Amino acid sequence: MKLDFWPKNTHVFLVGAGGASMSSLAFLLRAGGYAVSGSDSRASERTAKLEEAGVRVHIGHAAENIEGADAVAASSAVPQDAPELLAAKERGISVYSRAELLSLVAGCFRHTVAFAGCHGKTTATAMCAHVFAACGADPSAHIGGEDLDYGNFRAGGSGWFVTEACEYRANFLQLRPETAVILNTDADHLECYAGPAALAEAYERFARGAKQCILCGDDPAAARIPAALTFGLSERCAVSAANLRQSGGRYSFTLRLRGQPCGRVRLRAFGRHNVYNALAAASAAFLCGFPPELIVRGLQEFRGVRRRFEPLGRFCGADCIADYAHHPREIEAAMEAVRVRKGGRLIVVFQPHTYSRTRLLFEDFVRVLSRAEHLVVYKTFPAREYFDAAGSALTLSQSLPRSLYIETPRELEIYLRCSLRPGDAVLFLGAGDIYTAARRLLGAKL
Repeated sequence: MKLDFWPKNTHVFLVGAGGASMSSLAFLLRAGGYAVSGSDSRASERTAKLEEAGVRVHIGHAAENIEGADAVAASSAVPQDAPELLAAKERGISVYSRAELLSLVAGCFRHTVAFAGCHGKTTATAMCAHVFAACGADPSAHIGGEDLDYGNFRAGGSGWFVTEACEYRANFLQLRPETAVILNTDADHLECYAGPAALAEAYERFARGAKQCILCGDDPAAARIPAALTFGLSERCAVSAANLRQSGGRYSFTLRLRGQPCGRVRLRAFGRHNVYNALAAASAAFLCGFPPELIVRGLQEFRGVRRRFEPLGRFCGADCIADYAHHPREIEAAMEAVRVRKGGRLIVVFQPHTYSRTRLLFEDFVRVLSRAEHLVVYKTFPAREYFDAAGSALTLSQSLPRSLYIETPRELEIYLRCSLRPGDAVLFLGAGDIYTAARRLLGAKL
């Protein structure tokens, strides 16, 4: 791959380099020939990988970190008064947002496929990268999670670029992909929009900014947005799954492209929701002209993404699974996937992600989580936000009579040791540090 939006000797500094998207961009910039360094508030597995790849990462924020930098970029989670950003502005160094940087990278490729939606972006993007690779396209990819084979990026050729497109703060409108894929339009990040109608309009603008659009035909947005292709489980969709079967939580189906059966797909990732992700990836490959038999092969080569229904091991005789679900619909899908797979008791440990999401979708969270017979609500992961009692984990727990509120990993360990029995399943849900707590509980290497 070749990146040429800056001169060859440009040194770019990334603030928040340890984030999923920012670290992916760091790897891609490095592979494209630029000098890259960055900073983050804490050391992590990602910052360690960046260091191994030759990207110097400062732990802690300070103005002197940007010494020698020609350009600075920052993630949305970084406050505008971060020392590196203030220093860059004082010195006249160009500052870019994460979305602007992603747009610059995407512009270097002949073809870009961008996946948007409230849920499924990471998995569908990773699936698509595998499909395009199986088709011989040698794609480059920007993945917002850890694909079990690629990690969070793939540095391939300069022909095809596959990326996530995030609706947070309408960041996806910075992209002008050749192919836009809209997985779903469920309400999320409403703190950034005037309401659901404004969010829907943003999706429409994203679709109009692309040369061609692919939509989930089972989503309400399909009726509003013109699409070159639709996918879904209903027969009216151009790309669909026939003869859907399930075994141990994994699904298989006959892929149908414009009504024609094209082979049997056996997914290795768990959950019915991944059928939709697979259909989205297949739709992108089909619309881009790749052979159906290779599309089927690529879907079956995809093994999964870390923290997306990831088996962690056993604790006190119970199977432990981690999932990134932090939206009511995602929680619902994860719980269904466990129940299909196992017949024993299900203990759900859910960590709310941001106070605003919990407050704005409070009734939906209560509706979905009330179905859990054994529920722990773990202290909110605030991310970029300040405390808000109306959207706190404690307030949510108080609205769920059968739930237990827990604040620390030690309390969680004591509860599980006293409660679990062989044959149970524990589902750790959330996009925050509950994953770290769960892995440490099981003694997994971080």
